[in-house]
Amino acid sequence: MDKIIKVGIIQQANNTNIEDNRNRLIAKIKKLSSDGAQLVVLQELHDSLYFCQTEDTNMFDLASPIPGIPCEIYGNIAKECGIVLVTSQFEKRSAGLYHNTAVVFDKDGSIAGKYRKMHIPDDPAYYEKFYFTPGDLGFEPINTSIGRLGVLVCWDQWYPEAARLMALKGAEILIYPTAIGWESTDTIEEKQRQQNAWIISQRAHAVANGIPVISVNRIGHESDPSNSTNGIQFWGNSFVAGAQGEILYQSSSDNEDTAVVDVDLARSELVRRWWPFLRDRRIDKYKDITKRFID
Repeated sequence: MDKIIKVGIIQQANNTNIEDNRNRLIAKIKKLSSDGAQLVVLQELHDSLYFCQTEDTNMFDLASPIPGIPCEIYGNIAKECGIVLVTSQFEKRSAGLYHNTAVVFDKDGSIAGKYRKMHIPDDPAYYEKFYFTPGDLGFEPINTSIGRLGVLVCWDQWYPEAARLMALKGAEILIYPTAIGWESTDTIEEKQRQQNAWIISQRAHAVANGIPVISVNRIGHESDPSNSTNGIQFWGNSFVAGAQGEILYQSSSDNEDTAVVDVDLARSELVRRWWPFLRDRRIDKYKDITKRFID
């Protein structure tokens, strides 16, 4: 039988006013809920600008403990709307110890679970290693009232190992809150290659594991406070893919967007029967996968 869930996605452009960013998100969450969404997914670090373009110790003031004020705000809206809500928070675990953490709220407003980003990038304008300690919770799906969610975060989306482990542990869907975009000096051709690779890699996770994927990115230009670069143009293109990698919905590169998308979780059973990749894995030959490199 079908197990259709209605997934709401929010692709938003942010500004320096955290209260305004939150208020606009809350209004959109309520609208998606009224349109029937049962699950709503927000983008990475959705309350603020993407502060990792520079290394600035003052930015640690943006972090909050879990639970904390952001949890109270988003837990209340999840309860009010009766939805499962996937959020992305800058977690203060202790002085000098911070994480990039996805927090999932169930429809009663309780914290269903959290995931701390495991793969942390360190590239020009993406200085995340300065801010975030690599996650220590492992690749564990989160049980909710609508299903078992394999929540990962942004840079994790390039790693098939992360998606596979979530699938092997029973995730019914993969979810990626994301913040990724272009630097203006890249050529048009290079920008297109980057964006296509981002989409292809995540669709491949759907195909290889036979489960749907939700990827929600931010949109708009955010300046580099140091003026060392021309800032980041976040490329949007938030999308939902089915269990064979088929695109069920895709946002544009230019505009904010909200949408409710039907996703059939039960279809994974059929897809895995047609394409039994899990059956044919040679688990007796994969021991080298845990090595950094094979000389």
